[in-house]
Amino acid sequence: MTEVCAVILAAGEGRRLRPLTELVPKALCPVGNVPLLDRAIERVNALGLTGPRRLAVNASYLGEQVVAHAGDRAHLSVEPEPIGTAGGLGNLRDWVAGRAVLAGNADAYLADPDRAPGADIAALLDDWDGHTVRLLGVPGPPKEFGTHRFAGFTLIPWEYVARLTAEPADLVRTTWRPAEREGRLEVVEYRGTYLDTGTPAHYLRANLHAVHDRNAVAEAAIVNGRINQAVIGRGAVVDGNVTRGVVWPGGVVAAGETLTDAIRVGRDLTVPAH
Repeated sequence: MTEVCAVILAAGEGRRLRPLTELVPKALCPVGNVPLLDRAIERVNALGLTGPRRLAVNASYLGEQVVAHAGDRAHLSVEPEPIGTAGGLGNLRDWVAGRAVLAGNADAYLADPDRAPGADIAALLDDWDGHTVRLLGVPGPPKEFGTHRFAGFTLIPWEYVARLTAEPADLVRTTWRPAEREGRLEVVEYRGTYLDTGTPAHYLRANLHAVHDRNAVAEAAIVNGRINQAVIGRGAVVDGNVTRGVVWPGGVVAAGETLTDAIRVGRDLTVPAH
């Protein structure tokens, strides 16, 4: 069987999620009080892809935060500037060294009520011939590949990885479309929920989905006000009211305040989810 390694792509700027991503990289934004990067690492670890020999994480924008957070859980690849999904894999070509790559976007939120993380994407590897390019998909729109759109993870044979360079490029043009023209692209349908967390609206939606539209209060948070469908981070203080909102770790909602359909960071930064 073809040996497989995993790469979590965590180098992007997350421009659509500003001003949240002016403070932390998108990969470290918490969803359900768990950083997105940790969710991605947990998913591939469950497939046996663990440690610096079998798992790599790339970083660029606010990369020192990603490096510190990932620690010794993965091989770390730091790019001076973001060079796209294909460039990120090309920069890791020597580390990949002949293996196939299961690549995942750190900002992809995936949840399958019937399968644990890892088991939910295992179909990408099942009965794989080692030569086709596979990507995880959910029914569109937008219909990017047949009737599906990309859902965050892809499996790429070494022969395609070997063509990549550490130059700015994306996997759509360098890998997926060429494989599609060659009749070597397979879409594996994801049976659960996939959300791109790239906008405040989708980021809030992912948070609420992760806690099943209930309340989630992290350790050392203090809640004296009313909360409804709220995700309250570690050490946050909520003396006011929160409805369909996210309060980041250490955030404050003061008495008399009402946070609705929004994300709160610190005392003063409020990002509406619309």
